[in-house]
Amino acid sequence: MATRLATSFREWLEARKHAVSEDKKLSKEAVVSLFIHFCFQFGASMSSVFLTLYLWRLTHSLWINGMYYVVTYAATPLAFALGGWLIKRKDRMFTYRFGIALIALFYLVVVFAQERVVDYYVLFAVFGGLASSFYWVGYLTLMYDVSTEQNRIRYLATNMIIFTLAGLIGPALAGFIIRQNDGLQGYTFVFSVAFFMFLLATIGSFKIKSKLSHHKAYYLKFTGLLMRKNKIWTGSLFGFSVLGMLQGIMLFLPTILLFQIVGREDLVGYLGVMYASVSIGTGLFISKYGREDLAKLFLLISTVGFIAGTLLIVWSLSLLTVILFMIIYSICAPLQGNTMTTHYFRLISMMPLKGQLRVESVVVREIFVNCGRVIAILILIGLSRYVGEETLPWVVFGAAIVQINLVWLLRSNEAKEAKEPKESAAPGKKLNM
Repeated sequence: MATRLATSFREWLEARKHAVSEDKKLSKEAVVSLFIHFCFQFGASMSSVFLTLYLWRLTHSLWINGMYYVVTYAATPLAFALGGWLIKRKDRMFTYRFGIALIALFYLVVVFAQERVVDYYVLFAVFGGLASSFYWVGYLTLMYDVSTEQNRIRYLATNMIIFTLAGLIGPALAGFIIRQNDGLQGYTFVFSVAFFMFLLATIGSFKIKSKLSHHKAYYLKFTGLLMRKNKIWTGSLFGFSVLGMLQGIMLFLPTILLFQIVGREDLVGYLGVMYASVSIGTGLFISKYGREDLAKLFLLISTVGFIAGTLLIVWSLSLLTVILFMIIYSICAPLQGNTMTTHYFRLISMMPLKGQLRVESVVVREIFVNCGRVIAILILIGLSRYVGEETLPWVVFGAAIVQINLVWLLRSNEAKEAKEPKESAAPGKKLNM
């Protein structure tokens, strides 16, 4: 029986190998980058979700939780700019590894600080934002480098599956560990495991060779000029601010809502397994059927889904409605994220200086994303504090409604590309600085 299963599995792998055309196959470095990202996300999914609950258990304050993320996202653009400068001066792998090492150090400090995290939550937020920014500016640049125009949709979809799979296992394991330990001891153990996973990711990153750039000039200060010249790129950047508004709220609010309803960390983790499974299914669908010409349809479906899901929690904030909302979100978020990232990476390849602005483009994108996140979270915690927590579902609903703009922006960008192909699409175009 075991022999037959092994044979069947090998035959399936062979069939999958030949099912993918040569131009869509992933390079060795692309595969290694996916493995590293799995290790990183495994540790991050264990720790970040339960860091939110850790702060909540210690304070029961939505304001402190919200301000923690506001400070983190406010610090992120500056850290991204510094990380981009280091990539130009050194290499994207230097910044990438430095980011992973800093995140490992961050959770090691959390382990030693324990309950005193609350006393210094602003400093922890700045440290966490700095560490994650270095990782993400390195990884987003690496994603562009290890993928091609032909296999980028497949690579990004596979990346999302790997990312979600790690996010499926991590919270469930963390919830189980916390449930088996008394008080806050389980949280300390979870943060220790996360530290080990980040250390493993750092070691794995040495499998990817450094790629020293001969173009060390950092053009970040000229991106304002480029935004005025390239309306298509500018439209996409404002689109990421819109995306960030809903994303910022969703990074911490659902975890708190679920914990308030069920009162158990392990159940929050197990529900996370269900959401991650749904996202993996969406990722497999995108990997197989995702095409550039379906971008507007995917954005429309995701927007309608977000609005329908938030209407459920506006109607009634219960365990059933929160779970249904999260299932819908787990379907729609990958559709939206993959579509917007693929579109943006395509624009980067069409920018002046033949792709040499990819680092600056990643940095500027993150500035706009985090502006959206900060604005939404400030509105959320402000209304919650001065009006009442009954406003929370309405803020999420408002953030979902705003996502309609992404469909309009993509349609507008495509119309501009069709109208002015030479100005917007010429990769060798000079940038007058």
